[in-house]
Amino acid sequence: MRLAWRLDVAFPVTCMSDLSGANRLKNARGGESTLFGHPQGLTFLFGTEMWERFSYYGMRSLLVLYMIDYLLKPEKAAGVIGLDGLRRALESIFGQLTDQSFASQIYGFYTGFAYLTPILGGILADRVIGRTATVLLGASLMVLGHFLMAFDHLFLVALFLLVIGVGTFKPNVTTQVGELYKPGDRRIDRAYSIFYVGINIGAFFSPLICGYLGERIAWQYGFISAGLGMALGMATYLIGLPHLPKTDARLSRTEPDEATRSQTRASFASLLLLFIPSALFWAAYEQQGNTIAIWIHQSVNREADLGFWKGEIPVSWFQSINPILIFILTPMLIACWTYFGRRGREPTTIGKLVAGLVLLSLSFVSAAAIAWLSGSGQPSWLWLLIYFVLLTLAELHFSPIGLSLMSSIAPGNSRSSLIAVWFTSNFFGNIIAGSLGGLWPKFSNPVFFLIIAALGAIAALFTLAVRPLLVRTLARQQSVTAPQQQPHR
Repeated sequence: MRLAWRLDVAFPVTCMSDLSGANRLKNARGGESTLFGHPQGLTFLFGTEMWERFSYYGMRSLLVLYMIDYLLKPEKAAGVIGLDGLRRALESIFGQLTDQSFASQIYGFYTGFAYLTPILGGILADRVIGRTATVLLGASLMVLGHFLMAFDHLFLVALFLLVIGVGTFKPNVTTQVGELYKPGDRRIDRAYSIFYVGINIGAFFSPLICGYLGERIAWQYGFISAGLGMALGMATYLIGLPHLPKTDARLSRTEPDEATRSQTRASFASLLLLFIPSALFWAAYEQQGNTIAIWIHQSVNREADLGFWKGEIPVSWFQSINPILIFILTPMLIACWTYFGRRGREPTTIGKLVAGLVLLSLSFVSAAAIAWLSGSGQPSWLWLLIYFVLLTLAELHFSPIGLSLMSSIAPGNSRSSLIAVWFTSNFFGNIIAGSLGGLWPKFSNPVFFLIIAALGAIAALFTLAVRPLLVRTLARQQSVTAPQQQPHR
């Protein structure tokens, strides 16, 4: 345990750095080959997810700007297959849309459906072809989709392939992290924190590389670089296959006994109780790539002298602040939790989720304050660091903790499906985020940010209200799965 703690606290990414035989250990209980106290499979899943998130966030950092500044210009939009029909369909629902509102709606539907299609990925993995084959299918579709983004007329086709690719890829890689550990293994929370660092290393570099290439050279180069990143992720996964859990979809087709059915019911009950707070969390969080990016583009003073860069900072680069802060703050936060845990005062799982929602609300209160205090002027980009620090702490208290919780309570024969349903809360959150983005022109910046802040506050109050029921549900479920675990109170 001490070795695992040192990995988590001191430098999570070290699990990627040294694969020499001297650092390979044997776990005394399970006999599996480990690296720094964690299974070696975590290293490859870390790298796979890092490159997949590089491709996803690299493309996402360009998406709204690409549409507003380039694709939705009349001479370009006319050649995009299906775009005019999509606009008419959305306007029949939401009324007349400006180019900015239309771009926000597409952004919301794209990011939203990327978290609805995991249901398809979960069913494919659990019932049809198994997790490994489903991951490789998703990776292949994403590589193709990113490369097709370089062709303007295939824009919607590319988005469709990317949505299906993310859906078949993401829930199964996430599930395989949990399958590296036996039930009750207390390393699993820290494993998901390490895995989450991999996500954010990719998310950090992608706006710097893809964003710069897209904004400053040509949009197509940004999208192609995202495709190359996904190809590297697929290669990493293939290399690591010998170290990853072996699953067979046929095992999931066995008739469950009553204990398994009870466990499944309890797992889904727990998920449903947290579904609304999760959807509201992502509805607010996803403004980062939407209205926050527009605000920075239109109203923030981006002039800087950073040594390696002098001049106006590209808008897409601001989407690298959140992931680098995750890389910096994760070991500190885990160190705090470990310190208080040794004294029996570590926040409970539900307590961490509530803290994340409160911090989310405060991040948008800070954005509202910055916008209000600047009046008609342009605030310095440095003030935005307050917003990003609070947003990052919110994410660290909510997202990896939620994933760890779902992985821990899910029955083995439905694990991918449960994780997939959990991801659908992101779908609803992103759909709400896109609709809220369409309201951007109708309110002043401070008022709009306070509306978003209210989502976090409502979610926190809802979670506190259902906490007693959630505690009982989780305790009953964990008595079936792993009696040695502590309840997620």
